Amino acid sequence: MKHFSFKGMLKQLARPSLLLIVVATVTLAATSLIQYYFSKKGIRDEAVMRAESQLETTRVRIMDVVNQTEAAVRNSVWIACWCLDVPDSLQVVARRVVEDNPVVMGSTVALVPGYYSEHPLFSPYVCREDGKLVTKSLATDEYNYPSQEWFTKPIELGEGYWSEPYIDEGGGNVLMTTYSVPLKDYRGKTAAVLTADVSLEWLSHLVNDMQVYQNAYGVIVSRQGKVMIGPDNENDIENYNDEVQEYTTRVERTGWTMTIVIPEKEIFGGIRRISLLVNLLQLLGIGMIVLILRIVTRNQLKYQKVKEKEAAIESELHVANAIQTGMLPHTFPTYPDRDDVQLYASLTPAKDVGGDLFDFHIRDEKLFFCIGDVSGKGVPASLFMSVTRSIFRTMSARESMPDRIVATMNETIADMNETNMFVTLFVGVLDLPTGRLRYSNAGHDAPLLVGAGVGTLPCDSNIPVGVMTGWKYTLQETQIFTGTTIFLYTDGLTEAEDADHAQFRMGRVNDVATKALEKGLQEPKQLIGLMTDAVHQFVGDAEQSDDLTMMAVQYIKEQRDVRLRKTIVLPNDTKEVPRLAAFVDEVCEAVGFSPSVTMQMNLALEEAVVNVMNYAYPPGTRGDVTVEAASNDVRLKFTIIDSGSPFDPTLKPDADITLTAEERPIGGLGILMVRQIMDSINYERVDGCNVLTLRKKLAVQGQTTK
Repeated sequence: MKHFSFKGMLKQLARPSLLLIVVATVTLAATSLIQYYFSKKGIRDEAVMRAESQLETTRVRIMDVVNQTEAAVRNSVWIACWCLDVPDSLQVVARRVVEDNPVVMGSTVALVPGYYSEHPLFSPYVCREDGKLVTKSLATDEYNYPSQEWFTKPIELGEGYWSEPYIDEGGGNVLMTTYSVPLKDYRGKTAAVLTADVSLEWLSHLVNDMQVYQNAYGVIVSRQGKVMIGPDNENDIENYNDEVQEYTTRVERTGWTMTIVIPEKEIFGGIRRISLLVNLLQLLGIGMIVLILRIVTRNQLKYQKVKEKEAAIESELHVANAIQTGMLPHTFPTYPDRDDVQLYASLTPAKDVGGDLFDFHIRDEKLFFCIGDVSGKGVPASLFMSVTRSIFRTMSARESMPDRIVATMNETIADMNETNMFVTLFVGVLDLPTGRLRYSNAGHDAPLLVGAGVGTLPCDSNIPVGVMTGWKYTLQETQIFTGTTIFLYTDGLTEAEDADHAQFRMGRVNDVATKALEKGLQEPKQLIGLMTDAVHQFVGDAEQSDDLTMMAVQYIKEQRDVRLRKTIVLPNDTKEVPRLAAFVDEVCEAVGFSPSVTMQMNLALEEAVVNVMNYAYPPGTRGDVTVEAASNDVRLKFTIIDSGSPFDPTLKPDADITLTAEERPIGGLGILMVRQIMDSINYERVDGCNVLTLRKKLAVQGQTTK
């Protein structure tokens, strides 16, 4: 008879338990390392995306100034060459370059030594000083301009050249750079160099704005390796010298290199702390496993882990859905106080998160709106959608032409698109006072126009955004009449499938829109409601196969009877301001404005008209400024028309009045004052003319306008 050994039984039980604990420990450690690796990789990828996005945005803003400066010089080359035979007229060329271009601080036409025997050295120089244009000469004993880089390099290269940044000791110790081009006379002989000096003070502010992390800093280095802009605190640089991530891009044509430097502990500090906490929790988990092994079986443990993972994934997807939905407009009606437009939109993702997007906002009496569909589905598409929507909102805040908005979005996205994803996109800009719609389509389904009938808005064929850089997106335009609804959608509408995989298709979309028009239900919410019901009825119980997004914009501006209409035509001479003031007084008195409001209207009109008189036409050129006043029973409208150079004052940023006079850059106060006085400002370039419209609501009967 065998004896029962309790001690042996314990050993038999201990061996598999110990093995399980060892396996569990190794598994948890490996899981921790894998999670740490991929989490760190994800955070690094995010840092790269943020840095590259910031670098690209900054590069685009720098290139705006570079392009303006180069254009200012190029546009004056022909007249400078024409004036070479009359050296005394060259200062007029330099004055024109400075006066017509706010980014240019100074300009000169520097002759090659000995080109004129009577003028061995000749270089008239025009610059800004205390808000005025001052004429000087660079041909002095103290300043040997023929040896300067800005003079020698363009002659040596035979083309335009951006000089190395330098400190302008004669202009307040300001960091400057010069763009210069060689000038040749009619014989092809190099005769002079035409320049434009640009202050780089704004560059320092741009670099300071590149702080993608709290202790990150930006650096700009010239083509010769000199640090132009860098961080203020040198101690911080020394502390992070051995543990930093650097992201670099070049600014074409200038030779500058931009770098964002991010301390590694800024990027990975959080995950390292979490990793330590996770390790501690894992040790605690191992202890718990010892206890759990006495109670439950291996299958129960596996089941529990599966359920926990499913719950975690579901919770994260719900959070992602809430974040994505929160980024899009979701409160309707969005503009209840407006009497010219109604909007409504809906987005139904096929999964918890999707790749469709829409957005809209009103700026300077223009409705900017877009709809898009990202390739793919799920989390990657939702991230791509978020980036696209953010870039649209950023670009449409400072650009009014939809083709340029789409082109810039394409350059930004395609340049950093390593995943080869893309987005079809439609961007429209509806001028609310006139109903003029400008739009640009990037491979998206053409919208419907539901008004006098149902028709498709003509759209050019353009590639989707993000496919390739350098694509020229076309600009199209049409007139939207009162009562017309613009219906936009993604292919989740036309390609919605029933249980037999039949698709909803465009014919049914047109049928629903036609029935809505016949029943007088073309208001945005009504139209989208009818379309949604029709899709649900067609699909039935079939699972949704693609994201479905619809947006409707109805133009409802009513044409009111004009009670007052007056016009005055003034030459571009500020001596005519008293005539303008008398005209404004007469109009304001006719509509019943109080003296205080009349005075404010005079201030706003004088600021706008004098700006046109001073800058619309070249110096010495006569041009007319037409001011039209029209009033209905709701508001008074002043329209200022000139045929001068294109200029949109609504794009000029308002002055920051929180800064001191010394800190505040020149300009911006005028447009700020006009915005504060008037209810709305609207600019359009129509038939070669600048058209600036200022509107002011009339006082409600029984009330006094303040």
